Amino acid sequence: MIGRGTARPSPRPRATALAGGLTLERGASLLAGAAPLLAFPRPGLGWLAWLVLVPGMALCRSAPTLREAAVRGWWFGAGFLLAALYWTLPNIGPGLLLVAVVFGLPWAVWGAAIRWLVPARPFLAMLVVPSVWLVIELLRSWPRLGGPWALLGASQWRYPPMLGLAALGGVWLISFAIVAFNTAVVLALVAPPLRARLIAPAAAILLAGPAAYALTNEPPADRTLTVALVQPGIVHDRAGRLAAAERITAALPPADLIVWGESSVGYDLARRPDLTSRLAARAAAGGDLLVNEDARDATGRISKSSVLIGPTGIQDRYVKTRLVPFGEYIPFRDAIGWLSRISAAASENRVPGTGARVMSTGDVTIGPLVCFESAFPDLGRAVAERGAQVIVYQSATSTFQDSWAPPQHAALAAVRAAETGRPTVQAALTGVSAAFDARGRRLAWLDTGRRGSVVVTLRVPPPESRTPYDRYGDYVAHLAIAVTLAAVLAAARRRFR
Repeated sequence: MIGRGTARPSPRPRATALAGGLTLERGASLLAGAAPLLAFPRPGLGWLAWLVLVPGMALCRSAPTLREAAVRGWWFGAGFLLAALYWTLPNIGPGLLLVAVVFGLPWAVWGAAIRWLVPARPFLAMLVVPSVWLVIELLRSWPRLGGPWALLGASQWRYPPMLGLAALGGVWLISFAIVAFNTAVVLALVAPPLRARLIAPAAAILLAGPAAYALTNEPPADRTLTVALVQPGIVHDRAGRLAAAERITAALPPADLIVWGESSVGYDLARRPDLTSRLAARAAAGGDLLVNEDARDATGRISKSSVLIGPTGIQDRYVKTRLVPFGEYIPFRDAIGWLSRISAAASENRVPGTGARVMSTGDVTIGPLVCFESAFPDLGRAVAERGAQVIVYQSATSTFQDSWAPPQHAALAAVRAAETGRPTVQAALTGVSAAFDARGRRLAWLDTGRRGSVVVTLRVPPPESRTPYDRYGDYVAHLAIAVTLAAVLAAARRRFR
């Protein structure tokens, strides 16, 4: 019996504490954050993206306080990044945990938005919750913070109707639609019946317009380009790697363009005129060669360059602009350069180029980009604006060969193709080499376990052809920023009152 003035014991918390602030609900949020990666290759369950956020959103919605919802959102974000970037462990080591904790923090705002708006303000939730997610993706896409990987919209690379969203508003519009649909599902589960009946048509309208656009708008084409992609496999010795690529190339039928993968030439061509002459002879026999030089120059600097070689020698050069964090440089090296001593992180920083450029092979203009640069929507738009009719990526993923990274990486070319209305190819030294038409439909796929080449004929659009995304750029992301800021200000004003 409790006497007057005796403090009553506090109610038992709903969540069972495990350790150090971890509760069952927070642990479940961590697992829920990892689940969206099932929608990406290799699992390839792209359809799951339209439902996979529901458990994490439900955990945030059921939080007893706004603060707890934010914490659960944080755990969700950390889980997402751990799953999305697990393959970077050889290069980043224990730094991956730090990345997950720090960069998972923005999802706290997402969790709080869910707790605030679902189900009290259903239509506002359909706008704000996807917008907050998009702002998080935009933050992750900033090159100084590492750059984008596993943007939710990229999970739809196998579905041309959904890629129609990319043609309208880039990968951002696909991500927005996915999160909005997941929000609609949560609302339908918890909102009163009248609201649920209104939410379903809203979600259908959200998808119907872009799908109709994708099905009825075939990109124009006024010529073709035959491209051969060369994939010699894992050959660590630079001389052996070069010899393997030459051997495969010699067996090819004539093509307009032959593309080798990233780091296919481990020599400075400026100091190897004999090698340049040999490659020029190959080009004269079978078609222009786009190789990738990965070597120190005469000044001792090292960078990666796409080099176009024709029958008369070197025709043009592009230096990789967006480098791979930890793989090709260490951000804030003065502070965390010690990672290179306990992992395979870059022992020195490569030198980046100064921006996108285009090259001409015959009467077709190509936009060469290198490896990780396929993750950046703005680079695809940049070469399209400069007149590129075909986008060409050169890649090497041998460090991550047995992970989900190579197919995820190749899939990004499909999204860039749909965004820009340009056929897109990727020649990967060790796989996956792939080709997609101007709507992102797959034409070829040479997986990591295969060696050799693949030849595709691309329907090439005129240089002036433009998708809505080409014309208007990242307007969807910018609108999401405006909506998120307005929501944050409204929430702060309400709390102050």
